[in-house]
Amino acid sequence: MSETTHTIAIIGTGNVGGALAVRLAKAGYAVRLGVREGKDQSELLGRAGPTATVDTPAGAAAAADVVVLAVPGNAAVEAATALGELAGKVIVDTTNPVAWNAGPVLAAPAEGSNAAALAAALPKARVVKAFSTFGAEFHADPSLPGGPVDVQIASDDAEARQLVAAIAERAGFNPVDVGPLRNAALLESLAVLWIHLATVGGRGRNAAFKLITRG
Repeated sequence: MSETTHTIAIIGTGNVGGALAVRLAKAGYAVRLGVREGKDQSELLGRAGPTATVDTPAGAAAAADVVVLAVPGNAAVEAATALGELAGKVIVDTTNPVAWNAGPVLAAPAEGSNAAALAAALPKARVVKAFSTFGAEFHADPSLPGGPVDVQIASDDAEARQLVAAIAERAGFNPVDVGPLRNAALLESLAVLWIHLATVGGRGRNAAFKLITRG
């Protein structure tokens, strides 16, 4: 199956999920917004266009083969396990375990990362860490003076990494394969560093990390 034919569920339509929903829909993907009943998504649907539809979280996940988790970091496992049967589906974890103590602090679960916790809770799913090291402004618009923002991608499933890389590239991002899921812990630490720089570090939210090769 070509990556362009995949249906993508977005679980969580806050700043990150909403921005990704619009970006992926504009790239031509069928996007299902997984939201609780009673939440008005008309404004987001208007921005995303005709390839985006609304469903319950479980309904959106059931209809998709790629499920993007864009919920608060401390709710990732609970939100994912409430979606029903996810065997064989690619679960894209955009979340980060962050606490606050005069600045952001990594609050990793016992498994070492949110992605590892998800993999433990969903042993039949194909967990991928991606879209996690920058703010929602870049999910909406990945452009930087040196080229599109990097999306670092970690997973123990090489085929799933390649699929998420293809989706990211089609949506205008620069995918960077960073290897196995154990490296998700490094990406979550990188995200905390980005939050520090963007907030108490005074750099603002329009800065992002980019891998640059000399020569």
